[in-house]
Amino acid sequence: MKAVPRPAGAMHPDEWQARVQLAACYRVFDLLGWTEMIYNHITVRLPDSVTGGARQFLINPFGLHYSEVTASNLLKIDLQGNKLDDNPWPVNPAGFTVHAALHAQLPDAHCVMHTHTTAGLAVACTAGGLAQNNFYSAQLHGQVAYHDFEGITIHADEAPRLLASIGGKPAVILRNHGLLAWGPTLPLAFVRLWTLQRACEVQVAQAALGPALPVPEAVAARTTADGLQWDRKFGAGQDVFDALVRRVDRIDGSYIA
Repeated sequence: MKAVPRPAGAMHPDEWQARVQLAACYRVFDLLGWTEMIYNHITVRLPDSVTGGARQFLINPFGLHYSEVTASNLLKIDLQGNKLDDNPWPVNPAGFTVHAALHAQLPDAHCVMHTHTTAGLAVACTAGGLAQNNFYSAQLHGQVAYHDFEGITIHADEAPRLLASIGGKPAVILRNHGLLAWGPTLPLAFVRLWTLQRACEVQVAQAALGPALPVPEAVAARTTADGLQWDRKFGAGQDVFDALVRRVDRIDGSYIA
């Protein structure tokens, strides 16, 4: 993704770049149809160069559609959900509770993404969860965690149970609820979520056709190990994300504002 000059003012350039990348990601989600009215969230933890070591992150303003999110209207909040700028938009407590827990306790959770897509939610409502029967689910062997549904995620006491459910697995199926992915970079979190979403789409389509051919455990393990999209030497999702941002730029580049 190309560097974008920051606006005049006191904002740290690293914060501005994080804002532009995150705002672009909201537009990518809109392009892919991964929106849920004004709900759900993609968050990015700001680097220490910006915060001096304090845990702070960016989140979408509650009330805006993803197509309306821009670099400058993203909210900057702390782990208690307090706004750290004069942004007039409110914070959605459901987004703050889940995302703050991961940003606070998982060192590599630079970016956290959560969706309620139809295919993802359908699989999340399935007793067996993600089926090991297609090209995409085979790339996630041993990478998917499950967390039982406890209602709308606004209660802080759920955070320890959520973290225990996740362990160190970067892709999460929130049962009866939706999908979640996290990673040390936004593009890596994105490609993990895309792979999980694609696996769910294939599973839902296949289920209408009758019994599936299972992927053997050893083959699935090898497929995950061979998946170059997770490897930073091969971009770790950066090239895929940049390609989608270029599509967004051709349609509407107003997210940079």
